Parts: sequence; structure tokens; C-alpha cells
Amino acid sequence: MIPDSTISSVRAALEAYTDPYLGETLGAAQALREVRAVGEGLVARIALGFPVGGYQAPLQAALTEYLGSRGLTVPLALELEANIRAHAVQRNLKPLGEISNVVAVASGKGGVGKSTVAVNLALAWAKQGARVGLLDADIYGPSQPLMLGLTGQRPTTQDGKHLQPLTSHGILAMSIGFLIDEQQPMVWRGPMVTQALTQLLSETQWGKLDYLVVDMPPGTGDIQLTLAQRVPVAGAVIVTTPQDIALADARKGLKMFEKVSVPVLGIVENMSIHVCSNCGHSEHIFGSGGGARMAEQYGVRLLGELPLDARIREEADGGRPTVVADPASARAQAYFDMARRTGGALAARARDRSSVFPKIVIEES
Repeated sequence: MIPDSTISSVRAALEAYTDPYLGETLGAAQALREVRAVGEGLVARIALGFPVGGYQAPLQAALTEYLGSRGLTVPLALELEANIRAHAVQRNLKPLGEISNVVAVASGKGGVGKSTVAVNLALAWAKQGARVGLLDADIYGPSQPLMLGLTGQRPTTQDGKHLQPLTSHGILAMSIGFLIDEQQPMVWRGPMVTQALTQLLSETQWGKLDYLVVDMPPGTGDIQLTLAQRVPVAGAVIVTTPQDIALADARKGLKMFEKVSVPVLGIVENMSIHVCSNCGHSEHIFGSGGGARMAEQYGVRLLGELPLDARIREEADGGRPTVVADPASARAQAYFDMARRTGGALAARARDRSSVFPKIVIEES
């Protein structure tokens, strides 16, 4: 029988463990729910604020090694669960119905692979156990229909007022590309684009979602600013490549979200390193370390350094993005890791408390 003193020591040690994805201790995150004795060992029940699919084995190994380094060698089993909560949005907006968290994926300029990052982020979260939707907000250049293998398909409506999102690889999706001919250019001014996006967001029957990933248009103009002000966003992800010109534009995107009080969860450095498919030689074609320096400069997290690989492009063009096409590959693991870090960064943010406050109504007597 394991003494109570040992159980207490293990609990105290586990509460002091810093989860690499949360960026804080299990105690600070109130994630350690229970430590109990079972036979000759202990069972720890842990609830993390991000999708945990595929994380149990590595976390259990890390915790066992961590306890051993502190002289606590008692056998440890892990009961791991996800506890994804709604997080605070801009002060003048309210969360969207059953959608817990809207996460915007943005870039300061086009051509950095933002849409590829957005679709793989959404699919990775879904594969890790979350309920996920993807809104293609790039009205001028919608690419998600192609990447999700949904080109030519049209959403349906049951009541004539709301659209049913399409489903692909376990996520829900909506895009202006589902409603127009793929060869038709969108020759619209800013207000029309903003209205179209607002309708796509509010008139789609998303149902209950843990995350709605919004693939934002590139840039930092009037459209992007208006969208950031109207859509209740729990956090934003900035995508860049390592070269200086991309980083300069990414900084503008980060500053835009700061102006509208949308917290930036972190930086994703795309096309970070290229590994030759023939000889295995690694090369930083666009430079190295830019994303890390930018993250340090602005006090945000570096969420991932993603590879430059022709297969990522081929898989997305074929309608089966990397985390679906080859989930066991190293390139897919980079996306899974990025998704877990993004979920952890959001989980560490303040939760939405609006539902616990009473509504105050002032009436004239």
C-alpha cells in the first residue's frame, strides 16, 4: 500500500511540472484533477485545455522521467482528458453561440502559406479530438475548396436562411468558393466583402464547435481591420516566412490585432527549412531564426517552424492536406506539434466569464 505522504509528494511534484504546450505548470492551469493509489502504483487524472489525442504516451513518459529525477519512482499511470473552454474575446463583442473559440490565421502578405497552415491546423485539431470548423475568409482568393477536396460542391439549406457547411476529413467548412464559379473573379469593394464574410459566418449552421479556424485574407488593410473588429476572436496566429521582407509585413499584422485588442497567440514560421528528398541535406533557403526573433521581440510564442517540402504542396493541391495524407510523416508531425502549441497558448489565456455574470436590466419606474 502506498503511503499518503508519497501520494502528497507526487501530487506536489506534478503540480510543479511545466507542460511544454501550456507554457505553465499543471498547478497554475488547475489541470491536475486527482492523484490516487491503484494497486502498487498511482493514477494521475489530468485535464488539459487543448485537444489531447496522441499526447498521452509522450506526456506519461515525460512525467515518469520528471518524477524519477526527483526521487519519486512509484509507477504512474495517466488518465488524460481535454477540457476545452471558451476564452475571452474583444470587449465589445460576444462569443458566437455554440462556437467556443474563433482563431484567426493571418499574414501580413500573401504567398507565405497561410491557407496551408490554416487547413492543417484545423485538421490537426480535429485528429487530436476537437470539434472544428474552417471558415475561408479570403473572399478574393478562396483556396480551401481545393485544399479540402470540395471543389464544385455546393452547400444546402434546410430553412432557406441558413447554410449547411460542407464536411471534409472530419471538419466543417464554409467558403465563398462554394457559392460561385471557381473561374469567376470577385470584383467587389471592401464593404461588399465584409458583408459577405459576416453572412458566411453568421448564416452557417456550425453547431457546437471547440474551434472555428478563420483563414483570413492576406494584408492589413481596411477589410482585415473591419473583420477583426466585427468577428469575436479568441486569438490570432501570425504566419510568416523567415526572410526579412515577410517578417516586416508580419509585424504589421501583429500590430493590427493589437489595435483591435485581439491577443496574438504566437508566430508560425512557414517554409523554415528544406530537406532534400534525394540526399537528405537540410538548408534554410529563406534564412533562419526570423520567426524566433520576432516572437521574442513582441513577447509572443513561436508556435512552430514548418518545413518547405514539395509534398506539402502536392497534398494540399490534391485535396488531402499533409496531416490527412501522411499523418505519421515528419512533416505532418510538425503540424500536429504546432496545433498543440496553439491550443496550449489559447488555453493559457483568460476564459470567457460572461455566462456566469447576471444580466442587469435597467427599467424606468
